[in-house]
Amino acid sequence: MGKFLAKNRLAYRDYKILDTFEAGLVLKGYEVKAIREGGANLKGAYVTLKQTRKDIPEVWLINANIPLYSKASPKIKYDPTQSRKLLLKKSEINDLIGKKQEKGLTFVPLTFYSKRGRIKLTIGIGRSKKKHDKREDLKKRDAERDIRRALRQK
Repeated sequence: MGKFLAKNRLAYRDYKILDTFEAGLVLKGYEVKAIREGGANLKGAYVTLKQTRKDIPEVWLINANIPLYSKASPKIKYDPTQSRKLLLKKSEINDLIGKKQEKGLTFVPLTFYSKRGRIKLTIGIGRSKKKHDKREDLKKRDAERDIRRALRQK
């Protein structure tokens, strides 16, 4: 992976990530510049499958906030949370279709990053955590932090 440009921090808190996919995005030039500028936000975004053409479903990123590039023309009519098409191989789309049919699995956008000059998105397949699972994770993190502190002080 290249340079991280945006991260969905809540995804790891709210979901147990089981598998990940790398996807390209269909973006306009000023959207790429805005993401590289550090303005993208994946909070509240999700990934879905849409049946648009005959037999080929498409994967879309919904509700990701990519603000207008700071140096872009003010004449551009732009919706920062518009849906954006994701680029995946047919076999990966078929895997996603199979996972979609399993109960309780969700597609969560995890990170925007650049790879060889292109903007990529990591999609996680996750299962929603229950409240007690989140509490257990917090307890584990606190215990590990206390252990690290104790080791440092010696």
